[in-house]
Amino acid sequence: MILYHGSADIVEYPEVRKAKYNKDFYYGFYCTQYLKQAERWATRYGKKGYINKYEYISNPDLNCLVFEKMTEEWLDFIVACRQGISHQYDIVEGPMADDTIYNYIQNFIDGKISREAFWELVKFKYPTHQISFHSISALDTLKFIGSEAVYGNKK
Repeated sequence: MILYHGSADIVEYPEVRKAKYNKDFYYGFYCTQYLKQAERWATRYGKKGYINKYEYISNPDLNCLVFEKMTEEWLDFIVACRQGISHQYDIVEGPMADDTIYNYIQNFIDGKISREAFWELVKFKYPTHQISFHSISALDTLKFIGSEAVYGNKK
């Protein structure tokens, strides 16, 4: 399987890094199957970025969690991760809570909308995909193929 990672840098050797904010599936190295999504990640600040390309070879010995679609379990998992609760998975894969969906999640966490309202709001969102790598063994499933420069359009 080919995966993409959008970044401001060429990332030949992926790393798991702690970030300022917790992400959907907690701290990890994030990729996607969708080239356009990686391009959005790479150019999100309106500057030159890179789409890094990897061959992913799954390892059945790793502890993986896969969400085929947005479900109650997916929502609860993202809420926990965004609140700083870690997990023991090597790899987590599933839909991405983009900026709009993240706002809905935050409203749900804050009690501003119900669980039912959350599902009503997200049902028309376009498909997204992310796969996050949370351990050295998980990163070993990725083989760097190359990168391509892409350019943002913000001034």
